[in-house]
Amino acid sequence: MKKLATTLGALAVSATAAIADSPVVLNAVGTWSSLTNYQKHEEPFFNQRLNEASGGEIVGKIQSQSGLGLKGFEIMRMVKNGVFDFAFGLPGYVAAENAIFEGADLSTLTQDIDTQRKVADAYFDTLSAAFDEIYNAKLLMLYPFPSQTLWCNAEVNGIADLEGKKIRVYSTTLGDFVEGVGGTSVTVAFSEVIPALEKGVVDCAITGTMSAYTAKWNQVATHAYTLRVGWGLAFGAMNLDKWNSLSPEQQALLETELAVLTDSMWAETATEDDIAISCITGGKCEIGEAGSMTLVEPSADDLSARDKIATDVVLARWAERCGADCAANWNETVGPILGLKAEAK
Repeated sequence: MKKLATTLGALAVSATAAIADSPVVLNAVGTWSSLTNYQKHEEPFFNQRLNEASGGEIVGKIQSQSGLGLKGFEIMRMVKNGVFDFAFGLPGYVAAENAIFEGADLSTLTQDIDTQRKVADAYFDTLSAAFDEIYNAKLLMLYPFPSQTLWCNAEVNGIADLEGKKIRVYSTTLGDFVEGVGGTSVTVAFSEVIPALEKGVVDCAITGTMSAYTAKWNQVATHAYTLRVGWGLAFGAMNLDKWNSLSPEQQALLETELAVLTDSMWAETATEDDIAISCITGGKCEIGEAGSMTLVEPSADDLSARDKIATDVVLARWAERCGADCAANWNETVGPILGLKAEAK
C-alpha cells in the first residue's frame, strides 16, 4: 500500500508538471504594428501579460495584421475558420457581412470619447450576438482608436470645401458622410494612402489623429481638418470553440485581464488626439518630429451642417441597410444616449 501511494503521488506530480509544460496557447492577430494600440496594449498583453497573469497556464502569441499583410475584412473570417484563436479589429471592416456591426460607430454621431464609451457599452450585447451568430466568436472587448478626422492635400477651410473632393474612407458609414457633404468616397487601404494623396487619386483621407501622425501623412497632406467623423471603434473577439475549450477558471481570468486592458486603452486614447494634432501641425511634440500641416478646426456652421448630415444621411442610410428590427434595437439601446432615432427615409 505504501508503494502504491508513493506511485500515485508521483503520477499526480507528473500530471501537474505535464499541464504546466503544456499551456493553452492562444494565437492572435492584432491591428497595425505602427500604432499605439498594438505597440502598448495588444502585443504586450498577448506576448507577456497573459503568461504572467496565468502563471504560465495560458500563453499568447500575436502578430499584427499589417505585419502579416492582411486586410481588415479578412480577420474575422480567419477567426471563424480557426486560423487565429483571437483577433483585434474594427467592426467597420466586417460590416460587409451585416450592417449591424456599424451601429456603435456611425459616422459623426458621437463627438466626445465619454459618450462614445457609453454608446459602445450600450451596444455591446447587440454586437456580441452578431459575432456569435455570424463568426462563431465571443466578443470580449470594445475599445477606441483616436478620433477619425480629415487630412487633405488641398486647401480645406470648412465643411463646404469638401464638396467635389475625392475622399478616402474605410467603411460604408464614412462613405455616407462623404456623400452627404457632396464628395466622392474612395476605398483605399491604409498602407496605400500616401501614394494616393501624392498622385491625386484622393484629395483627402480619413483616419485617426495618431494614425495620421505616426504614418507621416503630413509629408503629403497640407490641411488637418479636425471635424470628428468617427472613432475607429475596435473589438477583441475569440473563436467560440477555443473559448469553450478553456476551463471556467481560465475563462474568468481572461475576462478579468481583458477588462483591465480595455480600461487602459480607453484611458490612453483619450489623451492621444491633442498630442497627435499638436505634433502634426507644428506644435509642441514630445513623441517625435513635428509636422507643419495647417490646422483647420470646425466652425459653428460646420458643426450645424454635420448634425444635419448625421441624421438625414448617415443614420437614415444605415437604418435602411440594417432593416427595421435592427434600427428598432438601436433606438432602444444607443438612441436614448444620443437623443437620436434611426429611421429609413
